[in-house]
Amino acid sequence: MTNDSEHMVAVGAEVDWDTAAGAFDDEPDHGLRAPEVRAAWAALLRSWLPERPADVLDLGCGTGSLSLLAAEQGHRVTGVDSSPAMVERARAKLAGRDAAVLHGDAAAPPVGEQRYDVVLVRHVLWTLPDPARVLRHWRTLLRPGGRFVLVEGVWGTLAPVGIPVGRLTALLEPVAGHVRVERLSDDSVLWGKTVDDERYAVVATV
Repeated sequence: MTNDSEHMVAVGAEVDWDTAAGAFDDEPDHGLRAPEVRAAWAALLRSWLPERPADVLDLGCGTGSLSLLAAEQGHRVTGVDSSPAMVERARAKLAGRDAAVLHGDAAAPPVGEQRYDVVLVRHVLWTLPDPARVLRHWRTLLRPGGRFVLVEGVWGTLAPVGIPVGRLTALLEPVAGHVRVERLSDDSVLWGKTVDDERYAVVATV
């Protein structure tokens, strides 16, 4: 992979995720291979997720790095990804954990009547053509008192892509109650390098 900005622009150009899966974890914040990067994301998840064991739906889970962190913290995790190659890698990472990884569309995950305490989504919502509709659907997958944990941003300079924090919080207004924003751009450990674009997380209870 190249730098994050180039990668995110490529995403908008319809990446073949099965082909990309082999190198996906090479990005520090994807594979979480460096102990300090892994520890930083684990600390964030611990602050975002419920203290008690919860049912977490990780949409667009990729190779399952965040799913694994959540499972290690005692949560029951269901990952969903549209790429069979990503699903295969995620299942390997999560083997032996209280977790399942499903092949399906993050916008309309194949979970039937199952409901969750947390919908966790990182760098996926901005790629979807109608995020307002998707958020409304995801809201139906949450139990009363559940929460969204959405990690998003805006990447690139010449042709920025992503979803600004103001737009995302506005989209959440009809479907969520309390909304908390955490800026993530200044924490270089999370990304394995210094970044100068907009990166943030929104935790919203319903």
